[in-house]
Amino acid sequence: MADRIVTVVGGTGFLGRYVIRELAERGYIIRVLARDVEAHTEIKTFGDVGQIVIESADLSRPETLEGKLANSYAVVNLVGVLFERRKQNFALLHAQGPEKLAQMATACGAARFVQVSSLGVEKAITSKYARTKLLGEKAAVAAFPDTTIIRPGVMFGPEDDFFNKFAWMATFSPILPLIGGGHTLFQPVYVADVARAIAQAVDDPATIGKIYELGGPETLSFKDILSFILEATGRHAMLMNLPFALASMKAFFWEFLPTPILTRDQIRLLHYDNVVGNDALTFADLGIRPTGIDTVVPSYLQRFKKHQPQERLAS
Repeated sequence: MADRIVTVVGGTGFLGRYVIRELAERGYIIRVLARDVEAHTEIKTFGDVGQIVIESADLSRPETLEGKLANSYAVVNLVGVLFERRKQNFALLHAQGPEKLAQMATACGAARFVQVSSLGVEKAITSKYARTKLLGEKAAVAAFPDTTIIRPGVMFGPEDDFFNKFAWMATFSPILPLIGGGHTLFQPVYVADVARAIAQAVDDPATIGKIYELGGPETLSFKDILSFILEATGRHAMLMNLPFALASMKAFFWEFLPTPILTRDQIRLLHYDNVVGNDALTFADLGIRPTGIDTVVPSYLQRFKKHQPQERLAS
C-alpha cells in the first residue's frame, strides 16, 4: 500500500480527520484537497513524515481540481454542507461536485471511487439536502460505475455538531424543543466507525459498486436523545413539543445567523426517520461492530456539566 495514493476531498472536516488517520494507519499515501491549505497543516501530523500532503483545490471551482487526482489509486469524496452559503450550495457541492470528481477519477485511471452520502436520502424527498445527495450518488455511479457509496447516519464524536449542539443549548435554555413531537428515529453512529468503513471500502474489492448504510447499535427517538444529553450533562430542561410548522418559522430567522441553530431544510429532514433499511448492507457486511453512544458521548459532554461547588470541609 505504500505506493498507493488515496486522494481525499473534504478531508479537513469532522469525518475527514478520522478518515485520514485511518488511511494513514493502513499505510496509504494521502493527498488531501482543501480550500485553505495553511489553515489545516496539522493534518500532516496524522501520519509519518511525507505520508500526508495537502494541496489547494475547491470543489465549487472545478478548474482548481485539474491534475489534482493524478496517479490516484482511490478517490474519496467527503464533501458535504449542512446549510447553504453563496457558492457553498447543495446543488453545486452535493450533485455537481461528485459528478466532476467521478469523471476525473475515471480519466486518471483510479481503481476506487468512494462517495460518502447520507442515510435516508432516498426517502427524504422534501429536503433539498437529501435530494442533492441522492443526485450526487447517481451522478457518481454514472461517471464511475464501480463507485462504492457510504451512507452514514447522524455521527457522534468529540467534535460533532449534534450532541454538542443540544448540550450547549441546555446550558442556557430551560426548554429544549421536541421538534415534531420528538418522534423521529435515529441510529447515531460513531465517527471513527464510519472512518473505518470508508477505509475498508478503499481496501476491499468486495465493496466495489455497493451501497452501505451505517447506523449505530441503538435506535433512539429525538426525545430519547435529548433525554440522554440531559442525563449525561446533569442539566435540567423541559422537553417541550414544537410542531414542525412552528419550528420552520423559527428556523427562518435562525438562518440569518452565521451558523444557524437549525434550518428549514433540516426541519424537513426531521419528518423522516434516519435509520438503516431492512435489506441494506451494513457495518456487519464490512466486519465492523459499531460503537454505542454510552461508550463515547458522556466523556466529551462532561464540559457542559453544571459546576458543582465542593462541600466545605468540616472544621
